[in-house]
Amino acid sequence: MRCNSRMPKRRRPDSSYHVYQLKVVLNDSKPTIWRRLQVPGNINLLDLHGVLQVVMGWTNKHLHSFLTATETYCLPSDDPDPYDMDERQYTLEDIVFIEKESFLYEYDFGDGWSHEILVEALLPFMGETQALCIGGKNACPPEDCGGISGYYEFLKIISTPNHVDHRRMLEWSGVPFDPKHFDIEKINAKLRVATL
Repeated sequence: MRCNSRMPKRRRPDSSYHVYQLKVVLNDSKPTIWRRLQVPGNINLLDLHGVLQVVMGWTNKHLHSFLTATETYCLPSDDPDPYDMDERQYTLEDIVFIEKESFLYEYDFGDGWSHEILVEALLPFMGETQALCIGGKNACPPEDCGGISGYYEFLKIISTPNHVDHRRMLEWSGVPFDPKHFDIEKINAKLRVATL
């Protein structure tokens, strides 16, 4: 994914902003891996990426992009695509204006983690600028496990003690892995100390 530093063209028609309540769903996950969060509408897209890394449980080791129906937003590179937009120059409210609108967040182009982000509600801004996770379900897949199909193969192997790769996969993951684990308090503690 390449990106240039083309200047913003689309802007919200007024200078006010809201708190956006977002539902983030990891596409093709069954049972669904999802998070619900609230972020100020004026959050920079690069900072939103940082929030998504925390709430989903990723470790920011790979490239990412945001995609709307008409644009791709990412960090610029030395060899930019003239049609991609510099995500540092856009806020959330620059790219989505209304409730029930959605866009995509892609992380790790090799594994291909695609997330649908739905704007569930636009709430009044009350002065709070900190992102907050207010719900979710199921654990984030481990980094570099091979995408969604690799993740389900990983779960099959670690739940089958007599599988030839069982011990190797447990050692690779480093810790016991519970696919149903979701710790909202730990996520919000990380969000409170995140530098965005």
